[in-house]
Amino acid sequence: MPSPSGPRVLPATVPAHPVAKFASIGSPYFGIMLASMAVVLILSNIGASKGVAIGPIITDGGFFLFPLAYILGDVISEVYGFKVARRAIFTTFALSVFASVCYWVIIALPGFDDEFGASKQAALEGALGPVPQIVLASLLAFLAGQTINSWILVKMKARSGERSLWARLMGSSGAGEFVDTLIFCSIAASVIGITDFGMFVNYVVVGFVYKTLVEFLFVPVTSLVIGWIKKREPSYGVPSASVTNAAVTGAA
Repeated sequence: MPSPSGPRVLPATVPAHPVAKFASIGSPYFGIMLASMAVVLILSNIGASKGVAIGPIITDGGFFLFPLAYILGDVISEVYGFKVARRAIFTTFALSVFASVCYWVIIALPGFDDEFGASKQAALEGALGPVPQIVLASLLAFLAGQTINSWILVKMKARSGERSLWARLMGSSGAGEFVDTLIFCSIAASVIGITDFGMFVNYVVVGFVYKTLVEFLFVPVTSLVIGWIKKREPSYGVPSASVTNAAVTGAA
């Protein structure tokens, strides 16, 4: 017998936690960001072969470029998920290793025997010669740091959904940059001329603080870029893309 007050309306089912949305690769945006990340990393590896002293601060020539690679990694992780971010990390490093092999071939090729040729050869060896060790340091450091950065960001997104983007960017960046800086400085310090423990501690602390502060200061810009790409990615938030990425990241 129907209720006098009319048919009963069942309450809508509320999900246990927010749904993490992602996009699948299909638009030009991912390719542009991947290419930019690779270029930034390759240039950073070259710049890192030069030690830089600005007053009491000890750093390397790639200090102003490297944070951009992490910012791009944050954007890729937030928009496309952990699986795509991991692919970007490995692709970037494959290209970096290829560049290092090219430097080795260029240095090994016989040059002119005159004074100009000898000076050019010495300049190439001085600038590009240490790069393979820098690439090794960068490979291990960036691989570990970016993977941790991306994993933490996506895990946090699985809990909060689209909310608290600033917290994801800052929390993941701090952890990733610490691991990255410690590994990179431990391997690359001798190449750029850091020989004592005090200089090494200075190098690690300054590198970590600087890169983390840059990322924190750029959080508003990074957030705007992420929002801009999300609105223009046709597949962002499409259930199939979200479910696929969530399964890969371990999110429910």
